[in-house]
Amino acid sequence: MDSMVVTGGVGFIGANFVRMVLAKTDVRVVVVDKLTYAGHRESLEDLWENSRLQFAHADIADEAEMARVVDTFCPRWVVNFAAESHVDRSIDDPHPFIHTNVTGTLVLLDTVRLFLSKAETDQRQRFRFLHVSTDEVYGTLGKTGLFTEETNYAPNSPYAASKASADHLVRAYFHTYDVPTIITNCSNNYGPYQFPEKLIPLMVLNALEGNALPIYGDGQNIRDWLFVEDHCEGLLRVLEEGIPGEKYNLGGQSERSNMEVIDAVCHILDEVVPCESNPALVNRGIRQYEDLKTFVPDRPGHDFRYAIDPTKIQTQLRWVPTHTFESGLLRTIRWYVNNRAWCEVVTKQSYQGERLGLSDA
Repeated sequence: MDSMVVTGGVGFIGANFVRMVLAKTDVRVVVVDKLTYAGHRESLEDLWENSRLQFAHADIADEAEMARVVDTFCPRWVVNFAAESHVDRSIDDPHPFIHTNVTGTLVLLDTVRLFLSKAETDQRQRFRFLHVSTDEVYGTLGKTGLFTEETNYAPNSPYAASKASADHLVRAYFHTYDVPTIITNCSNNYGPYQFPEKLIPLMVLNALEGNALPIYGDGQNIRDWLFVEDHCEGLLRVLEEGIPGEKYNLGGQSERSNMEVIDAVCHILDEVVPCESNPALVNRGIRQYEDLKTFVPDRPGHDFRYAIDPTKIQTQLRWVPTHTFESGLLRTIRWYVNNRAWCEVVTKQSYQGERLGLSDA
């Protein structure tokens, strides 16, 4: 049975990816996760009895532990999701982002390099190292244009800079050491199991609790939104058919301003959990969720717009998203409404909806 090591496998995208791999393949999955504030075993709670799923509690920057995992399970694939990922937190303290996103990626790459140096020829040829990155490495766009695989890197936040550094290391290990690496850069993901510090789950939970819906600046910053299951489908396609040394941009082609996203969340909540049935709003005399919208100071260095051109992966690997933004958002909101217990467990000791990213503003 082929094995796959998935780092960051109980984080948001990682957990959704693990679920899809177990459902659609017969691969054995080894989840490696440090279990930071945003990584929780509860995200795979219903799957731990599966004989094809194993867990290693480890930091990817730990050389000895990464060597143990790789040498023990002899993976055909290593998929690297492990990363500190919240821009606001990188503004408050960049150091954990360098440790995990840069040093951790380097350790993982070098572990794989040493592993492959001892492997049989067939094993080396079949192996793939997939590094999952972000469109934020490209910087910011104006009102027009799209990020392509040839766009120059111009990161503007400590988070983006750390991911850009990791991307360059992955590329370097392909060209210098012949490690069969592939890089993917995706647009903003949304969907189940996303830690509630991110825009959509934060808005949903704040609204349900009758709390303010904070809008950074004027709310006109634009992102391209990609439903997480569509992203995971694309990653599986890249593992199956992607070419080592290449990079692929995955985008939802669903650009929305932050204000449009928040308005859409409010509109769906009005239908899924009407205000008149929500005591948190009734007690405050609030008749519609959009009345909770509140403008707050903007994020320092807030990139104006991201937008992905996915032509390469669509034409070469035949991947296209199957969810519209509206259908994906409806599924996402219904999941958070029905899984408040998960939200309470994962935020209980680490996050209570407070504003981050203004420590030096």
